[in-house]
Amino acid sequence: MHLCSMKTLRVVFMGTPQFAVTTLERMIDRGIHVVGVVTATDKPAGRGQKIMTSAVKDCAIKHQLPLLQPEKLRDPAFLSALSEWNADLFVVVAFRMLPEVVWKMPAQGTINLHGSLLPKYRGAAPIHWAIINGEKETGVTTFFINEHIDQGAIIDRTTIPIGENETLGEVHDKMMHIGAETLCNTVEKIAKGEAISILQETLIHQEEDACLAPKLSKEIAQINWNKSLQNVHDFIRGMSPFPCAWTLLDGKNLRIYQGKKTNSENNLAPGKVHSDGKTFIHFGCMDGQYAVEDLQLEGKKRMLVEEFLRGYRIQS
Repeated sequence: MHLCSMKTLRVVFMGTPQFAVTTLERMIDRGIHVVGVVTATDKPAGRGQKIMTSAVKDCAIKHQLPLLQPEKLRDPAFLSALSEWNADLFVVVAFRMLPEVVWKMPAQGTINLHGSLLPKYRGAAPIHWAIINGEKETGVTTFFINEHIDQGAIIDRTTIPIGENETLGEVHDKMMHIGAETLCNTVEKIAKGEAISILQETLIHQEEDACLAPKLSKEIAQINWNKSLQNVHDFIRGMSPFPCAWTLLDGKNLRIYQGKKTNSENNLAPGKVHSDGKTFIHFGCMDGQYAVEDLQLEGKKRMLVEEFLRGYRIQS
């Protein structure tokens, strides 16, 4: 492995959403030599089917960086163009799974930024599941990509606390900046030849040390009020704002973005709802009541509970 400086190490960045843009911007600010960017193809979106570009593409254009948008990562034309950038290192943040012919291309390897403390929460939704499971902390991990998803050798890990009432969105935004800094530190270590990687197997001592974080669906997002109040609270904040936990109210889909655990003298059966019609909506859980604060009823806009109750009378 040859030594480089931050300015001579040739890096290709691969990513798509805003989460990845924060890292790309930080790499540029830190003087990392990004020779090209790979991102998703432009796609129609919304009611008007307007062609939308990825956040990473917009960033690449802003900084006048060479850009590739392959439909297929094994396309010979794409592989040829990618190899012409003569990169030493590929950096991946929130992108597609890479075929071996891609991640093996650079001499220094391909590194990925993952939103958990690997080997815990391997998979597509690591932040969601850490909050849903009531974890008090999570983190980010940089690792070398190999043939197994999220199982490559770890380079750096940074711990991030999870507050009692923090939502997925809040932890995501905090992680976005901490992850960018961690990734840049990893690139600097690789450039200097100081990166020391650790096999994930050495960190697995019991089954929960390597739990999975599968992709979430609308069906999974339905609230089970028969669980404990703490479980319900963790579930709702771990789904907010996307895909958003939901339940039924008067036969309509009710999204709940945020709320809190509350003590009430009323005995409320799991799933039953109680409201004063002005300031609160409570749902019964197995051992307490959950107070809804931020919600969206089917066919209506998202609003706080007091505003909602000014225009809606609960029937059930």
